Amino acid sequence: MAENKAVYLGTGRRKTSVARVRLVPGTGTYTINGRPAADYFGRDAYLTYFEQPFKATETVGRFDVVAKIHGGGISGQAGALRHGIARALLEAGDEYRGDLKRAGLLRRDPRMVERKKYGLKKARKRPQFSKR
Repeated sequence: MAENKAVYLGTGRRKTSVARVRLVPGTGTYTINGRPAADYFGRDAYLTYFEQPFKATETVGRFDVVAKIHGGGISGQAGALRHGIARALLEAGDEYRGDLKRAGLLRRDPRMVERKKYGLKKARKRPQFSKR
């Protein structure tokens, strides 16, 4: 199995999702966990969301994306995939760094779910107050 194609790797994270992304020069197909991206995500909004790194660097249709994603929900997984694609593009060419940075695609979104506290119903929601 002699592969002469270059493969670019990137790991993306968002909430509790982790995406391991491989970019291979190709025609622009997306394969996530062995399934086409349209089947995996279902909504067009997510498809346009993780295409942002390609649009920012004007490389739409030049790479095939093969990704393994686990953890979290659909929204977090789409964000992790976007982050992973941006990091893999950095490995593909350093000239993309400025465009990706300006678009804010290299920064890992630090927002996480706040933990539930004892005595409360959720992280901040209090039980109903009763005067008597």
